Amino acid sequence: MAYRERVNKRLEQKEKRYETEQLLKKKRSEEYQVLEEVFDKSTLMTIYGLLNKGVIDEIHGVVKAGKEARIYWGTDREGKELAIKIYLTIASEFKKGKLRYIRGDPRFTHIRRETRSIVFAWALKEFKNLKLALKAKVKVPKPFVVKKNVLVMQFIGKNGIPAPNLKELPPKNPERIYNELLAFVRRLYQKSKLIHGDISEYNIMVWRGRPVLFDMAQGVLLSHPMATTFLKRDLQNLHRYFKKQGVKVLSTDEAYRKVVEDVKT
Repeated sequence: MAYRERVNKRLEQKEKRYETEQLLKKKRSEEYQVLEEVFDKSTLMTIYGLLNKGVIDEIHGVVKAGKEARIYWGTDREGKELAIKIYLTIASEFKKGKLRYIRGDPRFTHIRRETRSIVFAWALKEFKNLKLALKAKVKVPKPFVVKKNVLVMQFIGKNGIPAPNLKELPPKNPERIYNELLAFVRRLYQKSKLIHGDISEYNIMVWRGRPVLFDMAQGVLLSHPMATTFLKRDLQNLHRYFKKQGVKVLSTDEAYRKVVEDVKT
């Protein structure tokens, strides 16, 4: 029986390799060649696995490239737009400051210190935090799938053009956006026991007149030892930005009390 299982397993592996090769022949394009030039074999196999499963149907191009990750615009089989965030497994940036967001989080107590493990944990952390935010009715990109260092989520924008962030395009109605963001911070805190941890004009999009929070990987639970520090930093950043926009903002202490008051223990 063991011999037969080994034979069947080898046949399944050969079949999967054949399917992947055929898929690549069918979908071969300049964009896929760029993928092969940038990412390692493990990442490529993860992407191809998502293609095989139909999670992704097409990858069209890069919409954002940073030191830690690249975001590609893609579509699923129904033509719905996707944001495909691929964390770079060789990025040295992950060892600079990331562990302080992971340590103290009971969801990630057994993470090894080597870069690849930290990257995988970071992708999973963003996926989990996005789900918590949605549960609290906070506007964020809806996450669909996370696999190793690849996160597939809702694309915020249209036809491959992402919605602008507040740094790129200040809002026409800054007072309403400010109040809505304070409500988001409060909901995250009270309903999901979560703090974004890196709110700024760079991590807030405005889409169809509503703010959308993104880049949620650094978010921490209230049990994290630096939770209060991160929350006050978020509120200070909102205070600084919207004061420049002419909004009559709350002081950081007033905003803090507004966020944390009446929390049920």
